[in-house]
Amino acid sequence: MRRYFPFIIVAAVALITLATGTMLYRAKRPRLPTISKEIASKTNDTESIHIRGKPDAHVTLEEFGDFQCPPCGALAGPIKQIEHDYQPHLRVIFHHFPLITHQHAREAAWATEAADLQGRFWDMHDLLYREQSVWSKAADIRTLFDAYAGMLGLNVERFKKDMESEKVKARVGLDQQHAAKLGVQNTPTIFINNQAVAPTSLNPDKLRAAVDAAVKAKPSS
Repeated sequence: MRRYFPFIIVAAVALITLATGTMLYRAKRPRLPTISKEIASKTNDTESIHIRGKPDAHVTLEEFGDFQCPPCGALAGPIKQIEHDYQPHLRVIFHHFPLITHQHAREAAWATEAADLQGRFWDMHDLLYREQSVWSKAADIRTLFDAYAGMLGLNVERFKKDMESEKVKARVGLDQQHAAKLGVQNTPTIFINNQAVAPTSLNPDKLRAAVDAAVKAKPSS
């Protein structure tokens, strides 16, 4: 028995080390945020919320995005296609979360809100993501944004004024406050039925699979 004693000690130490390592890993692993029922109900009551798809769809994909964020741009097209493919079961909600590290992100958010005041939020949303590689590197983005407004058939003079309005800036600010309450820190941050999608699943195939699973699941009463 004594000759096996050192091996028993080694095995015990190894098990303790493994258990400790697992606990530390779980402690360090970022906790995925969720949207509480209380916050979700307040969000649903907001008239100015940006929704694409059937408003009462039983599956909600909710994104906090930045128009100058390359990963957000890469997902914009696939998310639009997913919403189209799963209608009428899916609705998409977009919230602004312009990062301070992106020079033009806040003005891009203002541009979409200025377009929204003329009923064209999603058109500007899609256009800015499609043209992200152009305007994000431009020295004079206002001229480009005015041109985009003209392309969408907006009243450009009104668009220019609305870009500078407190109403537009406050709308973006409200989204940022909402993000802060949820603990959102990065873009894109995406929730499906109030549960955050893991960063490793933020690609078109895994996102589609998550939506598919939610659509097939029995709607909660």
